[in-house]
Amino acid sequence: MKDFTTISDDRILYKGNYFFIIEDGFPVSPGHLLIISNEIRKDFFELTEEEKNNLPEMIEKAKEFILTKYQPNAYNIGMNCGVDAGQTVFHFHCHIIPRYKGDMENPRGGVRHVIPSKGSY
Repeated sequence: MKDFTTISDDRILYKGNYFFIIEDGFPVSPGHLLIISNEIRKDFFELTEEEKNNLPEMIEKAKEFILTKYQPNAYNIGMNCGVDAGQTVFHFHCHIIPRYKGDMENPRGGVRHVIPSKGSY
């Protein structure tokens, strides 16, 4: 997928002035959502100041949607910016990943595990 411009309206859970929210097509946990920019921006660093300022509100909105169906114990919130960070769709999106007690044997380090040998400390 080149970008998210072909997302059908029926997949959109919420649409705001700068972003929309959908369920991730390849969820890593139940309730995994994506916050996607309405305008094509390659990554976080290409967002306008207005978009960046609105992002926390959208993260809260995504959490509200998750809580209507699921009862996670925690969250990972993240984005991949650039090929070497694992980005494959070059249209800004932020992952909201609900976490559940016991979904990993030892979750310590969280997002540090994107480089497996660096996760533990």
